[in-house]
Amino acid sequence: MLASWQPVADIRQLRQRAQLLAAIRQFFACRDVLEVETPLLCRATGTDPNLDFFASQFHRTPATQTLFLQTSPEFAMKRLLAAGSGSIFQICKAFRNGETGRFHNPEFTILEWYRVGFTLQQLMDEVADLLLGLLGPDLQRLSVLRISYQQLFTQHTGLDALVFERWAYRQFADGQDYPEADGICGDDHALWLDFLFSHCVQNKMPEDTLCLVFGYPAVQSSLARLNPEDARVAERFEVFINGMELGNGFFELCDADEQEARFDSEIAHRRQHSLPDVAKDKLFLAALKAGLPDCSGVAIGLDRLMMIVSGCDAIAETLAFPIGNA
Repeated sequence: MLASWQPVADIRQLRQRAQLLAAIRQFFACRDVLEVETPLLCRATGTDPNLDFFASQFHRTPATQTLFLQTSPEFAMKRLLAAGSGSIFQICKAFRNGETGRFHNPEFTILEWYRVGFTLQQLMDEVADLLLGLLGPDLQRLSVLRISYQQLFTQHTGLDALVFERWAYRQFADGQDYPEADGICGDDHALWLDFLFSHCVQNKMPEDTLCLVFGYPAVQSSLARLNPEDARVAERFEVFINGMELGNGFFELCDADEQEARFDSEIAHRRQHSLPDVAKDKLFLAALKAGLPDCSGVAIGLDRLMMIVSGCDAIAETLAFPIGNA
């Protein structure tokens, strides 16, 4: 029984984490990708209605200012890209309110990087190279599967992810013993996709496989560009190992007007659903207007990766002081 002051992760876990971070830095040093640091405490945060945030009051003259712990370093890193930094990476803390459980801690470690001039396919290659290189000998033999979201979703549900028919989604959910799905998701296509993917698709991904799922529906486009050949599809991918989501990547949206329109839509959604109000990040939008180079970017949750590397069953076991022990 651990005393309340003792760390949850043992010394083996701490050494593995240190080795993991060193290996990541070596990986990017060999590719001439610059390591950067950006603020964790900023005056604006993201508008994504699926993410809750931590806010703090900064007492200054003449008035108190609200600052936010960042859910991701993305906006600040893109400001560096617009200023001519070239390809960059960062290892830092990120914060998401209300997220705790087997795979979540409200404070977590993130690896985020952006490759100037990379297509999404090139970035997917680099993600696979990095992850396979970081895993131990027993896991380096993982097979790599690239599959479109539409193909994977249809394979396990029989539904079309790009065409929303509520009755069909409801009928499938009822047949899978999820009668509550319709009340939760209603007419929200994106919410239906999240629900069905997490409950009926993700847990059926093949074992011993690094799975790169690409071509997400545009209703889940977030900060990604839309596919020029099919506007129903976003240039986005996610990476999974044995069904555990590790990261999210985009061929980054560079159009400031379209980005602002997406922010406006998300802010309206927040107000409609009585979620905490946020303001658009004007400095980020100004950087986009100045010119963001064509680039692809991805964020990887390092605590979840540590779960896989160390064989832990819960994210808390990889942390010295998870939220209940902080």
